[in-house]
Amino acid sequence: MRKRFTVVGAAIAAMVLSLLTAAPPASAATGFYVSGGKLYESNGAEFVMRGVNHAHTWYTSRTTQALKDVKALGANTVRVVLSSGDRWTRNDAADVANVVSQCKANKLICVLEVHDTTGYGEQSGAVTLAKAVDYWIGIKSALVGQEQYVLLNIGNEPYGNQGYATWAADNKDAIARLRAAGFQHTIMVDAPNWGQDWSFTMRDNAAAVFAADPAKNVVFSIHMYGVFDTAAEINDYLGRFVSAGLPIVVGEFGDNHSDGNPDEDTIFATTQQRGIGYLAWSWSGNGGGVEYLDLAVNWDPANLSAWGRRAFNGANGIKATSKEATVFGGGNGGDTQAPSVPGTPTASGVTADSVTLSWAASTDNVGVTGYDVVRVSGTTESPAGSSSGTSVTVTGLSAATSYTFAVYARDAAGNRSGRSGTVAVTTLPGGGGGSCSVAYKVAGQWQGGFQGDVKITNTGSAAINGWNLKWTYANGQTITQSWGASFAQASSAVTMTNAPYTATIPPAGSVSFGFIGTWNGTNSVPTAFTLNGATCAVG
Repeated sequence: MRKRFTVVGAAIAAMVLSLLTAAPPASAATGFYVSGGKLYESNGAEFVMRGVNHAHTWYTSRTTQALKDVKALGANTVRVVLSSGDRWTRNDAADVANVVSQCKANKLICVLEVHDTTGYGEQSGAVTLAKAVDYWIGIKSALVGQEQYVLLNIGNEPYGNQGYATWAADNKDAIARLRAAGFQHTIMVDAPNWGQDWSFTMRDNAAAVFAADPAKNVVFSIHMYGVFDTAAEINDYLGRFVSAGLPIVVGEFGDNHSDGNPDEDTIFATTQQRGIGYLAWSWSGNGGGVEYLDLAVNWDPANLSAWGRRAFNGANGIKATSKEATVFGGGNGGDTQAPSVPGTPTASGVTADSVTLSWAASTDNVGVTGYDVVRVSGTTESPAGSSSGTSVTVTGLSAATSYTFAVYARDAAGNRSGRSGTVAVTTLPGGGGGSCSVAYKVAGQWQGGFQGDVKITNTGSAAINGWNLKWTYANGQTITQSWGASFAQASSAVTMTNAPYTATIPPAGSVSFGFIGTWNGTNSVPTAFTLNGATCAVG
């Protein structure tokens, strides 16, 4: 049974701050260092991770292209899965050196982790943190001298839900051995309980682990899946580390999980507000029933999943918040001047499902590289298109519907302008939505209730930007909650409307959403669907 926690009022002991001995000044640091609960580059520039995880050890042939793709989408960091050889094929020193070299070539900070420790004490075959340290010492030649580019994550999710009482002692021993072996890297420490720390073991012992490091150069990593399904839980957990001056990152998270539905919107918003790093799981290649955690479908950066579009292009996502490390000549300590605000867009060529937007160009000291068009609804923005020039045609709109659009400019250093003025557009009457197919399935059913999963595929040649999907139940089923889309139901007629991060469906692409409903007697599957008023194929 999944363990959970509630927000409690007890504060971390006030004396914790006295344990946090100041980190070395930038001029004395070999590479990354920690001070006052923040991560800094050796030159003193603060660095906030914005990136993804990549399963290198299982997909070594994919790594070269994967790193290029995640960089092109805006990431500044990649967390790389390695194996010590205890559960999977060992990544030797030569292979790790090549990974580090590719990270550097793509101007990505590299967080390296040993995955064989996952779920130790509960997962058959998992190994101890001590075995992970043996591995790090064995490939030390690939890591020495890379302290400005590499963080060392001792072991992934090093304990399951059993045996985690030794988490603090085992991490202290592991850090001591790494320092004694000459490692000067920033060390990352994962939480127990499959990374989610529902027992508060990492939260309540982090200060002591940090203080035990002679270099005072440790970052803590929490993995946020089903345990973190409310804003209160997320804010409480991260807030305690911030208040205590302890460095924390969200080392893994997703928009859904088999153990519950994490509140990814709060994770994105809170980490941005508090200057906390995050690394989304994972680029591609997931299996075992969690394929929905792939950010890119079949490794294709042009076919991001709903989760991928949310992570890269959504509010507080990677594209909007990532800054390249200064060691590569950009980001926080380099050019920080944003482009001027682009002109308010004007609309032309309005049809039932598309509009062309044009605007006056921005200026910038290092050059404007592109523009992002967003659809504005109240305080919410969702991606509508991008262009290297000063116009774009937005397609996939609904007929006889009002939209509001605005534009941002981006420069070569990754800075983003303020938002332009907005333009309101009402599409013409007529058909809309384009060609589509819908796959509806009952993913699970119990007495009186069921879970439904729906996949919409764009079988047309133009992107769908914003959608509503309609169907009618034959047996009086009632939807009670949903994710990936919002619902409205009148009698047996259901309307599902995209969430901001599922709004865009590229040609040949798809989005998925799910819901919980009730049934009585019969739970037959709908046989007809319309998307933005157009009839979709079924199956």
